[in-house]
This record gives sequence, structure tokens and C-alpha cells, in this order.
Amino acid sequence: MSRAVYAGTFDPMTFGHLDVAARAAHVFEHLTLAVAEDPRKTLLFSTAERLELAKSSLAHLENVEVVPFGGLLVHWARKRGIHTLIRGLRAFSDFEYEFQMALTNRKLAPDIETLFLMPNEDFSYVSSSMVREIAALGGNVDQFVPPAVAVALKKKLAAP
Repeated sequence: MSRAVYAGTFDPMTFGHLDVAARAAHVFEHLTLAVAEDPRKTLLFSTAERLELAKSSLAHLENVEVVPFGGLLVHWARKRGIHTLIRGLRAFSDFEYEFQMALTNRKLAPDIETLFLMPNEDFSYVSSSMVREIAALGGNVDQFVPPAVAVALKKKLAAP
């Protein structure tokens, strides 16, 4: 069975993330969307919240599972018999970082390949940090994120 993993913080899940996941799910028999438990980052949503939002957003894709992960992705993937990492490239500005990460991962795990997928151009400029900022400033994020994520953002950022 062909398997791949698409990992990220998904804080929050955007239509760009969904598009890359759908593209990967079309190419591979099984896709694991791995939600990072990364204590080095300040996150808006907890791991449990990000997992739930990802699961609800991807429920229409039958060959996708959503799970948490920690540690080095290549080690995590290898333990699960996954040999392809999916990375999304939104714009040329992403390329340098992603290229460096792919080469580092290749050095750490030569048996694991990185496959770059580009989202639909309608979503190529959307980032989670941009969505968080728009939502925090009271803007409408409905065109950038699934409905459940928009509701969660409004709830999370509502004044106490």
C-alpha cells in the first residue's frame, strides 16, 4: 500500500492545507495527516483542538487519518512504515526553507522521500499566521478556513 504523511501544526487548518491533503490523498492509497505537538511554538489551539478541527475538515476523505506526532518526523514516519513526506509549497518564499528541510531529512533518513505539492492558486497566499491575525483583529476568515475552523477561531478569540 502506498502511504504518505503530511505533517504540520495546522494552527489553524486552512483551505490551503485541505487542498494539499486532498491532492496527496488522490496520489496515495493512505495519507496520515500528522498534527505536531511542538512545545517550541506558541500555538492558538491545543493539540486536541487542532486534531478535532483537522478530523472534521478532512472527514470527506476516506483514506485520510489524523493523528498527533512528536519528535523528528522522519523517525516517526519510519516507525510506521511511511516512506514519503508531503510538504506544501505556497509560494517561492517557502522553497528555501522547505528545500533545506528536505535535504536535512534526506541526510537523517535516506530511505524517506519528500514530495512537494502546490495548493490551488486560490489558496497559495493563505497562511495560518495570516488567518490568526485577521481573526484576532475581528476580520472575516470564512474564505480562508473551513466553517468549523472559523467558528472555533471566533470562540477562541472572543473577548472574555
